[in-house]
Amino acid sequence: MLDDLSMVFTGDALLIRGCGRTDFQGGCAQRLHESVHRELYDRLPDHCKVMPAHDYQGLPYSTIGEEKALNPRLTKPVDQFVVLMDSLDLPQPELIDTAGPANLS
Repeated sequence: MLDDLSMVFTGDALLIRGCGRTDFQGGCAQRLHESVHRELYDRLPDHCKVMPAHDYQGLPYSTIGEEKALNPRLTKPVDQFVVLMDSLDLPQPELIDTAGPANLS
């Protein structure tokens, strides 16, 4: 996050109109939801630009205000978010057996 709160780099946690996976590498949907809300939505101004690690929407950036209003996952209450994330049934990434341990170390 920049000192003037004009921009935040959110990695894989908060994506544009989405969020990172919570089904491997010790992920926890409840912890992700609470962290995004506590550390980003509650602390940063709505005009703060969101710069995620990945762009799956073809948008160069979003804002905290846009994500608070339009993110289809993180606008849900935590209990609904956990059910949603637990039911995604996504395929394992191709290199997870290599990348997972490397990321943890």
